[in-house]
Amino acid sequence: MVTATGYAYPWDFAGDPAAAERAREVGVETVAVAANYHSTRAATPLHPRHRLVDAEYAACYLPVRPAAWRGVRLVPRVPRWTEPDSFTVARKALVTAGLRVAAWTVLTHNSALGRENPDLVRRNAFGEPYPYALCPQAPQVADYCATLVREVALLGEADGLILEAAGPLGVDHGGHHDKTEFAQWTPVQRQLLSLCFCASCLRLQRASGLDPERVAAQVRAALGSTEPPPKSPEEALGAHVATALRACADASASALHARLVATARTAVPGIRITVHGSVSPWATGAFAPVGSTVTEGIDAVVANCWAVDSEADSDSASGGGVVAALRDLAPPATAVGGYFRPETLPADEEGLGALAARQVAAGLSEAHLYHLGLVPPAGLDRLRNLVAALRSA
Repeated sequence: MVTATGYAYPWDFAGDPAAAERAREVGVETVAVAANYHSTRAATPLHPRHRLVDAEYAACYLPVRPAAWRGVRLVPRVPRWTEPDSFTVARKALVTAGLRVAAWTVLTHNSALGRENPDLVRRNAFGEPYPYALCPQAPQVADYCATLVREVALLGEADGLILEAAGPLGVDHGGHHDKTEFAQWTPVQRQLLSLCFCASCLRLQRASGLDPERVAAQVRAALGSTEPPPKSPEEALGAHVATALRACADASASALHARLVATARTAVPGIRITVHGSVSPWATGAFAPVGSTVTEGIDAVVANCWAVDSEADSDSASGGGVVAALRDLAPPATAVGGYFRPETLPADEEGLGALAARQVAAGLSEAHLYHLGLVPPAGLDRLRNLVAALRSA
């Protein structure tokens, strides 16, 4: 049977005794509560006390222990907009309602730390920094990710970890009144703008036999050309360069995920680990590349199923293409999930049933529902209907 996980913020439960029961009524077995999350302005249409929460910077919703972070540059911030250790408040409410809890942990998406440490963020071929995107090729960033995973596993007392932005972000950000859509960049142009040329990535390229200055010049030329845009990174960069960059991305993804799995399991043996992932080494968002194969020890990998996705094949995400692609990469014991938003789902029962059948046929065994606290009652109804349709498929 398809299992279901609903996503929520800690403040969705603080001061709302009905929130946990609403989650259960959607049909989920598990609620993924944000334990470390980027800045956001979140609607709370179902909360009895407020309608908006302005989380003005990335923060950790579990205690930040000084001893765990002593002597390092990157230290999570503590929120001002909700009560201390609000993750634990939410976890207790959900456990009382008979639900399991996963600690939803965002890793490299952190504008506050990125602006304070500009040498540790992603940089495009024009030398422009992406301050929201910590670069995991930097050793300090990889150490931060591992420490954060360890602390969340130890302190969260959750049934599992769900890791988002577990790898490099790119040009796609979707925040701070982002105006990049006016450029009408193609998916390939966005992928080229997402290639990183920070100091750590320059060293990695050189170690792979590439000339990073030449690679950056190729990227700039492809983006500045008045000719039709390239149809693939391979066309823009040449097969040799593209293959070397793909190999770097695959190796980096595998190494980071293996480290995070080992760190989490050392802290809490047996904890369930889920990763939001993409099959493409050119991925530009929070669904980071998983590498040429899904790392052994990851219990589930989740695809973004709410939009047509340039990272997969020509099938739409809702049609099952990204799920099937992840299923092909994952070991048999690794579950494959899909991330869904209610407004992107078919409104009619027939269409929803057809979508569910395609997803299950593609290999989906987990539904990840975004978002239990952000949507109105009609949105929860549509998510509930999706869960029912998947379980009937």
